[in-house]
Amino acid sequence: MNTTEIIELGKEAVRTEIEGLEGVVGQIGESFARAVETIAGIKGKVILTGIGKSGIIAKKIASTMVSIGTPAVFMHPVDGLHGDLGTIMPNDAVIVLSNSGNTKEICDLLPALKSLGIAIIAITGKKASPLAKLSDIVVSCAVRREACNLGLAPTASTTAQLALGDALAVVLSQIKGFNRDDFKLFHPAGELGKQLMFKISQIMITGDKIPLVCPDASLDDVLSEMTVKSLGFTLVGSFTDIIGIVTDGDLRRALKNNGADICSLTAENIMSPNPKTIQADLLALDALDIMESFQITSLIVTDERKTVSGVVHLHDLLGRGKLGLRGV
Repeated sequence: MNTTEIIELGKEAVRTEIEGLEGVVGQIGESFARAVETIAGIKGKVILTGIGKSGIIAKKIASTMVSIGTPAVFMHPVDGLHGDLGTIMPNDAVIVLSNSGNTKEICDLLPALKSLGIAIIAITGKKASPLAKLSDIVVSCAVRREACNLGLAPTASTTAQLALGDALAVVLSQIKGFNRDDFKLFHPAGELGKQLMFKISQIMITGDKIPLVCPDASLDDVLSEMTVKSLGFTLVGSFTDIIGIVTDGDLRRALKNNGADICSLTAENIMSPNPKTIQADLLALDALDIMESFQITSLIVTDERKTVSGVVHLHDLLGRGKLGLRGV
């Protein structure tokens, strides 16, 4: 098998997964809404269970739910049959994941779950399966084919389960009004969680550490400023009038397009105009949202007069050094 064939097989596997996800979008309907409403209405927790690969997905969904405001735990179906059903309370609900809906361990567990009188929500690819028949709500999660060339290993089906579980968690989070302060409260030991709740003013780079060149600066001056300030970019203009930004990507594009003539270019010739900005009183989380939306790694921090007060880089959002705070 040559390199081209390997690459094409990889692409085909991903295309199959995407196909499965697109199919799941069309299956989200009234049963999904009922599942969300049921979980939102309980006073207890959500129990997630599944066997094999579906069990791994169930663990991840439980972790996501807990992280963004919905109490949830994973219970292995075999452990459930050997005492762990005692963790389930009358105000709980259970989500059972099984693509076939006919796995022995799941089928053995279902009568015991029914006897507890709690809501049973199935996420399955087979609406006529024993799991579906014994569940109160059936959320369809069928895929046309697996990415595995044998069509046997759970691949596209587990990706679909994960996406559907994330959708449940996200919608529940919005219904519950889970916000950024809650996120910080739920992640007290997480450096990333704490870091993202800092204001931009606490983590931005200021003063002479801000890379800046005039519009007619030579390529040598641009490279020198970017090297000395070590941020992977330099602003172009003045603190009161920024007209552009030169990034590593801009330099590569200039070299590709101009070749040997690149040495005659100025900062204004190679910059990207209208760089994105953010206000100092917003959160690092806001900056991360903007960076993700525009696929960039830096923002200019401006005041109400649009004057530059600092810059913030992706590394500072995620913790440059220990926490990325000025003066630390």
